[in-house]
Amino acid sequence: MTSLYWHTLGSGSVDLVLLHGWGLNAGVWSCIEARLSPHFRLHLVDLPGYGRSQGYGPLSLGEMAREVAARAPERAWWLGWSLGGLVAAEVALAQPERVAGLITVASSPRFSADGDWPGIKPEVLTGFGLQLGQDFHRTVERFLALQTLGTDSARQDARRLKQVVLAHPLPPVSVLTGGLDILRTADLRASLDAFDLPLLRLYGYLDGLVPRRAAALLDQRWPRSRGVVMPKAAHAPFISHPDLFCQYIIDFAGG
Repeated sequence: MTSLYWHTLGSGSVDLVLLHGWGLNAGVWSCIEARLSPHFRLHLVDLPGYGRSQGYGPLSLGEMAREVAARAPERAWWLGWSLGGLVAAEVALAQPERVAGLITVASSPRFSADGDWPGIKPEVLTGFGLQLGQDFHRTVERFLALQTLGTDSARQDARRLKQVVLAHPLPPVSVLTGGLDILRTADLRASLDAFDLPLLRLYGYLDGLVPRRAAALLDQRWPRSRGVVMPKAAHAPFISHPDLFCQYIIDFAGG
């Protein structure tokens, strides 16, 4: 039996669904809940198969988006970090009438490098998938460390991410491998070309997983959206720079 973890809090009048990244769970938002909850009704979700959302096998991007959207309030804003950005974008593309706007954080419509498109080399993502079966914990730790690399608070931020992972049930290897497959194969660039809902894209200048060059390319490709590169942040800007991060969210979606 499947069970999707969904927790709602906050006293604001605007609904905001928050989707975490690969390997993690909704506990990753604990550092910004207090800042955002006066402005929003926050809906904290563990993606299917992650954390407290138990009983799921690996899902496709579309299946994951449908599973999460089924629990969501009407006309919510959707915020997705990394893999969660792909899921939130898929929800907005499939059910735009139910979405007020989209915020992606350290995310990309295509994570894999492709010709002139900057991203993670596909063989690196494939390698992580192979390593999961050999040394599960070490592979997850390496991926978490990559997300904070370069920031002034890198070690502290990596410890925080590791604490979030260990605080709740770990995803099965099959679910993590399925998530890596989504990161390796998904490409929403063309689908989002005609996207006409409000769209904010937040990036870290030091991000080694979503290069800032992708932000510049999307500024040109999607001129109706807003792209912001946070100068001293990496892949988890809400952890390294929570106050500035939350101000962007409040200014854009807080009504």
